[in-house]
Amino acid sequence: MDFAKPKHFYYLLHPRPVVVILSVCEGGRYNAMPASWITPVSEEPPTIAVAIDRESYTFTCIEYSKEATFNIPSAQHVDVVYKLGSVSGRSVDKIKMFGLSLAKANRVGAPIWQDAIGWLEGRVTSFVDVGEVRLYVFEVLDYYAKADAISEWGWQLQKANPIHHGAGRWFYLVGRHIAASK
Repeated sequence: MDFAKPKHFYYLLHPRPVVVILSVCEGGRYNAMPASWITPVSEEPPTIAVAIDRESYTFTCIEYSKEATFNIPSAQHVDVVYKLGSVSGRSVDKIKMFGLSLAKANRVGAPIWQDAIGWLEGRVTSFVDVGEVRLYVFEVLDYYAKADAISEWGWQLQKANPIHHGAGRWFYLVGRHIAASK
């Protein structure tokens, strides 16, 4: 049997869904950062975990506010998502630079990105430092999506297809639908 090794171990776990994390920073400023190292953790209570580099501005903002929104972009937003991840919020105001339209969230102080197709609002409940990242656990306080994009079973992919990050500037869309046999 032949084996191959990708550049990084985590490429074996990609593509991964992308969210744009919006957080409140010191001084009331907002920051936006795309992230694909995010996962559901528990249904009761509804919980997600996300890995954030401890040198990032998003880390500083989450440490300050202890909450965030997780905004789910669609294929039409791939360019802005890539660009959001290419500059630091420490040096520029990404909200202004990329013209993000924000709205008030239901349960947290961080805003939502109006152009997203889905949203989760969360508050930090715990964390663990692992290597260069802090793995934050967020209780999901509210979640919702554009009405025509979702059903009770998930995304209506013919109407809204969340993007998944591969590596670098490469993103993917969910492909064909298959069902396992009974």
